[in-house]
Amino acid sequence: MGRILAIDYGRKRTGLAVTDELKLIATTLGAIPTADLVIFLKEYISINPVECFVVGEPKRLDNSPSEVEAQIKSLISRLLKVFPGIRIERMDERFTSMIAGQTILASGRKKMARRDKKTVDAVSATIILQSYMEKEKIINERRVT
Repeated sequence: MGRILAIDYGRKRTGLAVTDELKLIATTLGAIPTADLVIFLKEYISINPVECFVVGEPKRLDNSPSEVEAQIKSLISRLLKVFPGIRIERMDERFTSMIAGQTILASGRKKMARRDKKTVDAVSATIILQSYMEKEKIINERRVT
């Protein structure tokens, strides 16, 4: 049994978040250069078992895919090849950057910290992961009843 790791893909930087081993809490792993993503994941997974990647699914307001979706699909194909035993799920990520900005503001961070795109990307990944965990909890509760 492993952790769940969320990926908020960006052309330059990718935000990452992960659950604890019991899958109760989502914690940011930070944001890394997208070019280094697979190398980082290999190192992380060699130490911490991961059973699922949750990859953000950016959509426009009309529900159509965003322009970065083709790159995300390419990333997913690579993840499936490099990590064949790890399941991949998608999670709608609309408004996560806006929510992340509000969360950072509410945390009392100074203006410069709120403008730091790395922080926004990392918090966005955590929001994607929390949303996924809430969705799974609801699905599991429905199965029980």
